[in-house]
Amino acid sequence: MDRLDELAIFVRIVEEGSLARAAARLRRSEAGRALYDRARTLVADYETATAGAPDAPVRGLLRITAPVQFGRRHVAPIVARFLDAHDGVEVELLLGDRNIDLIEEGIDIALRIGPLADSALSARLVGHVRRLWVASPAYLKRRGTPRTPADLTHHEALLGTLRGNTEWQFAGARRGAPPRLNGRLRADDVETRLRAAREGRGIAQLLSYQVADELAAGKLVRLLQAWERPPLPVHLVTKGRAHRAPKIDAFLDFAARRLVALPVLSEAGGVPA
Repeated sequence: MDRLDELAIFVRIVEEGSLARAAARLRRSEAGRALYDRARTLVADYETATAGAPDAPVRGLLRITAPVQFGRRHVAPIVARFLDAHDGVEVELLLGDRNIDLIEEGIDIALRIGPLADSALSARLVGHVRRLWVASPAYLKRRGTPRTPADLTHHEALLGTLRGNTEWQFAGARRGAPPRLNGRLRADDVETRLRAAREGRGIAQLLSYQVADELAAGKLVRLLQAWERPPLPVHLVTKGRAHRAPKIDAFLDFAARRLVALPVLSEAGGVPA
């Protein structure tokens, strides 16, 4: 291991947890803080200098985050193939449905679904998904098929527990309060709501990639299509181009090509009309 590798490891150790907590600890030692600042500058300068070189080394630790289900189904296989192609790379894959702060948490790349709030981030569009209402054929046979949002007041709604998952919004509906949703099951986990919908326990609103297999197999039925809202963008997001290491650009290019080709990220969300 050369000195540059040692400095890069030191910087990563400092930044591994909360950047704010690390800074607070380093303030207690002037020498430690000075070493960290100098090491970070040297590593950043080296990565910037080599970023445009055709033989720039693709190595080091990549920290990547993605939503749980999408990450398991689509990001993890891409990460595995990227590791096969680059022996000098290590990856930490953090799966969670909360949008964590890239800088505070030391994240290199995030897959984000939905509009981006932070314009300072560098984003690459890789596709779209839709919010769909679905239910099992058995449930619809037992309870009937809703034709308008107002019909949902007579149905079991499988809702989440977080804000944004406890009520549904509709495109094309007249202004006013959304229909009152009734449901005895609320779950913060997508897989739980998906399983409940398959079991005929009610109507769920889920993202198109989450239900694509079930729709194709006829295990779930797509409902209220005329009231679906516009598709949601899917981006690969990084902290920006300044001081961006070759490993980040390499993974962005590698992953973007494969994500764009996924049927579940097509404009229609990869589900039948």
